[in-house]
Amino acid sequence: MKIQWLGHAAFLLETKDGVRIVMDPYESGAYGGALGYGPIDTAADIVTVSHDQHEDHNYTSTVKGDPVITKGPGQDTVKGIEIKRVHTFHDDSGGKERGENFVFCLKTDGMLVCHMGDLGHVLSDEQVAEIGRPDVMLIPVGGTFTVGPVEASQVADQLKPRVVIPMHYKTPKCAFPIEEVDAFLEGKSKIKKIGDSTVEILADSLPDETEIVVLEPAL
Repeated sequence: MKIQWLGHAAFLLETKDGVRIVMDPYESGAYGGALGYGPIDTAADIVTVSHDQHEDHNYTSTVKGDPVITKGPGQDTVKGIEIKRVHTFHDDSGGKERGENFVFCLKTDGMLVCHMGDLGHVLSDEQVAEIGRPDVMLIPVGGTFTVGPVEASQVADQLKPRVVIPMHYKTPKCAFPIEEVDAFLEGKSKIKKIGDSTVEILADSLPDETEIVVLEPAL
């Protein structure tokens, strides 16, 4: 599987069978230009949306092709990919501040890939059991609007993924009042900075211990 970080919380996944999945597409220039990543105009077969409250996660209109858009509770199979959406919240007060969030769990290419969306809290035992152990976890680390460096580390300890790819943090193209990725990386070992926007991950070459892969935004 190829995983490309488009920017912010948006990713493009391409399976070995050529199925293209755009996850949490943003509106370029949203929030008065604070979100400065370029437009997402790539073609996709599937688009996933963790929550509909904010345009930095649900801007599906620029994605090309005729993709199946998946969001909300439940689970289904789309283009041969099993997709489960685990109910969580966008804050640590049961959604009272920022509403619901759905963790997307995709089974494909012999792996479980989990996009945590705008997760705003550490997980309950029930949520941990429902998600399972991800082979790849895409998780926000910037704080303020999501879990921050400390809570994201706690979630990683809870789920014990093989690969962690941080997202939703401050960069030169994101002026949100959130932390940079280095705050999450501090004190951790097994960090791989790719120097590129794309990484290829195969089921038979996953690390035994959790490895953090830091990507560069494509847009």
